[in-house]
Amino acid sequence: MINEIYPKVTLVGAGPGDPELITLKGVLALNRADVVLYDALIDPVLLDHAPDKALKIYVGKRNGSSLNPQQDTNELCVFYAKKYGHVVRLKGGDPFVFGRGAEEIDYIHQFDIDTEVIPGISSAVSVPASMGIPVTKRGISESFWVITGTTSAGQLSRDLYLASQSTATVIVLMGTKKLAEIAAHYKEVGLRHMPIALIQSGTTKDEKIASGTMEDIEEKVHTQKIEAPAIIIIGEVVRESPKLMHVYREVALSKKYA
Repeated sequence: MINEIYPKVTLVGAGPGDPELITLKGVLALNRADVVLYDALIDPVLLDHAPDKALKIYVGKRNGSSLNPQQDTNELCVFYAKKYGHVVRLKGGDPFVFGRGAEEIDYIHQFDIDTEVIPGISSAVSVPASMGIPVTKRGISESFWVITGTTSAGQLSRDLYLASQSTATVIVLMGTKKLAEIAAHYKEVGLRHMPIALIQSGTTKDEKIASGTMEDIEEKVHTQKIEAPAIIIIGEVVRESPKLMHVYREVALSKKYA
């Protein structure tokens, strides 16, 4: 008797980096996987949740690399689903927050393949939280923006200029290489003392952080050797982190005795 193949693709958000921050539903999907297509920022420990016999295939790309273009990944989802059955597409953070998850689902649907999306914990809120930075806090910030640092055209998003006019917290993903432009804009509009933090590899053992103001953040990032992937948090809430308060006490003292 031939086993019939029932093709399905499940997009699973793996969370911000710490392998314990994947959801239970995500783990259960991995338990049932015939194939796992995983991204660059996935902790390899997560692959242990898939059966030993499941294929584990790396489809990650880093820093604009031409390796594993998106179209190839879309096609692999369809190919492996038809050949083996259940494909888990394991993506960092949440698949629908700058993760191209919607593009993958749109492509897969063209082939009448069943799909499911299992949300992940987005790094946009979890990485600041892990450092004690609340993206909202009563009396300080009533809302937050999550903005891509680099658009498909390679430009800094125009939304940043709008966000800087509000009191909202601004979270910039994929914006490390645009830090000079971001700082220049805030200084241009008179916000040179606006608090800012960059967190590299948040929630993982390799986590690094630089914090300060728009005036000194570039120097601090250079000193701390902060590189992508890093999340940028801009706003008064950065001062609220118990782990960073000493930074802003030092700033206040230097102003007092300047």
